[in-house]
Amino acid sequence: MQTLIIHPEDKSTDFLCPIYKSIEKKLVIRGGISKKELFKLVKSHHRIMMMGHGSPLGLFAVGQFEKEGMMSYIVDHTFISALQNKDNVFIWCHANNFVEEHKLTGFYSGMFISEVTEAAIYEFDVSQETINYSNNAFSNLVSKYIAESSDHIHSKVTNEYGALANYNPIINYNNERLNFSSIK
Repeated sequence: MQTLIIHPEDKSTDFLCPIYKSIEKKLVIRGGISKKELFKLVKSHHRIMMMGHGSPLGLFAVGQFEKEGMMSYIVDHTFISALQNKDNVFIWCHANNFVEEHKLTGFYSGMFISEVTEAAIYEFDVSQETINYSNNAFSNLVSKYIAESSDHIHSKVTNEYGALANYNPIINYNNERLNFSSIK
């Protein structure tokens, strides 16, 4: 079965690319299609991975998708019916609010610090090198377990990523905001 990966093209989130690099059967969408076309693809796949920048309202389009009005999100509340009861991965800042509000299933992140400016907002005085270490460790660990169920990804990643938290405050912060929700 093919995995649908929605990862809007954005250099600041390219550290997430290793997560899906090893998936053999995949369709990667980084931009260039309409929201309507993407909705059809989401409906036709069982495993959907969505990653990049976002908010509690959804995954930002970051100017990579065909304009439909004033669209700033490529995945938002209009996708809920297509995402229900699927094996999802939601990796963007505050995806937890989106997942929990709409009772969706899968592995997901809360606020995820991936840049120095975000770290400063949350009162961390750290270098980009410290953040890059966190970003790369996270992506490599998720990649290692990406073929597993959401609960297994969550268990393994939080355990192994969390083991690095003593050396990196950003890892500790991010790790505390990883979660999963299973099909009921």
